[in-house]
Amino acid sequence: MNGEALVQRYLRPGTLQLGAPPPLSVYVHLPWCLKKCPYCDFNSHEFKGIRLSPAEAAEDTLPEARYLDALRADLEASLPLVWGRSVHSIFIGGGTPSLFSPEAIARLLSDIRLLLPLLPGCEITMEANPGTFEKDRFRAYRAAGVTRLSIGVQSFDDAKLQALGRVHDGAQARAAVAEAAACFDTFNLDLMYALPGQTADDLAQDLSTALSFAPPHLSLYHLTLEPNTVFANHPPVLPDDDVSADMLDQVVATTAAAGLQRYEVSAYARSGHRCTHNLNYWQFGDYLGLGAGAHGKLSYPHRVVRQVKWREPATYMREALAGKACSNDEEVARKALPFEFMLNTLRLRDGFEEALFQERTGLPPSAISQGLAQAQAKGLLERQMSESGVVWRPTERGFDFLSDLQALFLPPA
Repeated sequence: MNGEALVQRYLRPGTLQLGAPPPLSVYVHLPWCLKKCPYCDFNSHEFKGIRLSPAEAAEDTLPEARYLDALRADLEASLPLVWGRSVHSIFIGGGTPSLFSPEAIARLLSDIRLLLPLLPGCEITMEANPGTFEKDRFRAYRAAGVTRLSIGVQSFDDAKLQALGRVHDGAQARAAVAEAAACFDTFNLDLMYALPGQTADDLAQDLSTALSFAPPHLSLYHLTLEPNTVFANHPPVLPDDDVSADMLDQVVATTAAAGLQRYEVSAYARSGHRCTHNLNYWQFGDYLGLGAGAHGKLSYPHRVVRQVKWREPATYMREALAGKACSNDEEVARKALPFEFMLNTLRLRDGFEEALFQERTGLPPSAISQGLAQAQAKGLLERQMSESGVVWRPTERGFDFLSDLQALFLPPA
């Protein structure tokens, strides 16, 4: 079904009454990696040479041009779904986007700018792996239009990096961060904690190294064993729950002392450096997903729709170039909307304004009143008044037991 036919289906009458469209972001997925990490459950594919057909790319050449052609075709087919809307942020994720040349990233951003209006100061984030770092490469990404780099360091400790199956070492990580700090006004470092064999002293050293670069933003994730990963089938020995909880306390205290505010469960930022793109996700905003396996969420006057693009890169390229990038789409069920909204907004330390729920879901406040009352009674949420109305914020206990808090809004079985 083409974009015009889809939008007519999405615009048909319904029972929901949504407010003004939320901010629109664009997510672009570049799916290839040098090596699949054993903990990773993202749609990433090791690049070992991709032969699309005998007449196409050589085995040792990343199919940049064909993939960019597919992304453009994907975007062109999606335009009717977002007519008249401006883009607040762009996020280029993966996979390992920094496998793509600066010239390819420049072409990608040029195509997006040509087809979609970007708001002034639009944040453009790109993920980068220190294993693909070369001198001046980050500067070239900045010249291509990237405004914010997110570097997947995970650790600066060689032994921990090896245990995680990373392709870079600590020296490469430090060099990459130093270059990012020199090239970008704002950047993010991804770190993990509760790693195999990690102690509190090991974590302290990782945090000290990271903070020595004065990063404007840190993302700190607890290593989890996700289904369908190597670690799920061959689990390493990880710190127990009590040690992991102590490590989180250590992270919160250390980052706060360095002037970083924990504004989301896993995100810490200096003033003025919160991630606009991720904030839009967490505030139940809209995003157009482009690329292999990319997910999207789009709002219309009477419904919220989710889309998924073809997952396998060769299939995605073939289908996108034929005008059929979307593998499936579905309307979010009315009964599922409260949980989907809470799953995102309750990750924020500042919580959400009650009026935002009705604006973004089209449902009345009564749809969440029972869950809010239960959460407040359990000491997981607190109700406050602001100039614009009622605000609900996770308490310290709610932040510590976030999954329990979110589960109070699950739809009835």
